[in-house]
Amino acid sequence: MPKRILSGTVVSSNSNKTIVVKVTRRVKHKLYKKIISLSKNYHVHDEDNLYKNGDRVNIIESKPISKLKKWVVTNNSGDQQWYRCNLIFLLLTILALEEFSALKYLEALKEDLLLLEI
Repeated sequence: MPKRILSGTVVSSNSNKTIVVKVTRRVKHKLYKKIISLSKNYHVHDEDNLYKNGDRVNIIESKPISKLKKWVVTNNSGDQQWYRCNLIFLLLTILALEEFSALKYLEALKEDLLLLEI
């Protein structure tokens, strides 16, 4: 059976190597046919204590780690790559327009991006 992958928001990161993630899903009520939001909190293993309150994370089902923890945080590098691609596209678009003032700004932005990759 495949492992479930869910997406949610960190609501607590006070414990060591553990975060609490709220996963919200939308379902249609059986009788009234109205769309309602149901949410559930999951205790998730965060080995390096990387995530703080408000962060969007993806979690994947795993073997039981403790009494409450049966989920692990997965890598969210896809979001960062998507933002980088959009910035590079913006850079190329403005370079094509050859606006001198914008070029200086984007060159500084490009240097900042290169520093982030290191």
